[in-house]
Amino acid sequence: MPVEPLPGEPAAIADCGAERLLVVADFHAGLEVALRREGVELRSRATDRREQVRSLLRASGADGVLFLGDLANAIGTPGEEETRELRELLTALTRRVPVTVTKGNHDGDIETVVEAVSERHPVRVVDGPGLRIGSVGFAHGHTWPAREVLDAETVCVAHEHPVVRLEDEVGGARMERVWLRGRLDPEAFADRYDEPPTVTPDLVVCPGFNDLSGGTWVNVEGQSFLSPFLPDGLADGEAYLLDGTRLGDYRRV
Repeated sequence: MPVEPLPGEPAAIADCGAERLLVVADFHAGLEVALRREGVELRSRATDRREQVRSLLRASGADGVLFLGDLANAIGTPGEEETRELRELLTALTRRVPVTVTKGNHDGDIETVVEAVSERHPVRVVDGPGLRIGSVGFAHGHTWPAREVLDAETVCVAHEHPVVRLEDEVGGARMERVWLRGRLDPEAFADRYDEPPTVTPDLVVCPGFNDLSGGTWVNVEGQSFLSPFLPDGLADGEAYLLDGTRLGDYRRV
């Protein structure tokens, strides 16, 4: 498939034909700042996050990096600490490769940060409906994707931070981030477009890169999805752990 997760990592490689992109969803830079306001004291993991992305870029040999929305965490203008993390991250990456950001609901003022990053490669910012690169369509998922995205061979979205609740034989439980993969169901999009999609591409819902960000418990009854087209838009959806373990139908894990 054009989009393949990196084993053990909350990131994927997208083969877009002329280029291979490292795809990172829901980075949420500066999340610790927001958590401190809620009384949760955590040291900044900005350096760890930046070095993890740089390591994945080196190991994968990708031609560029695509942040699949919510690169930032503040809904409005990022504060000082978050802005510093974003600028240091983007400066480090653009020294090597081009960077694209498909805007998420947390990226309202991301342009104010991007404009200050002047390195070898510029940062491209794309609005929420997303874009298509080769055979892959990319959109954050908080709003309805552009029609060109839906016409791709594979559609890659984020926003949900999908997680499953796993229990052991003695009743212990833990949360695990997962990938969701299945077919895109055109019926879920029929009322939103002048011409409904005529193809059934693969649909990939990416896990959140930031492990502090929580997520949608996809196998817990009563949990609702965040995206306007999920879960209806995902047919035959299966869950996969970061290590590649196939869990089967995500609703019955």
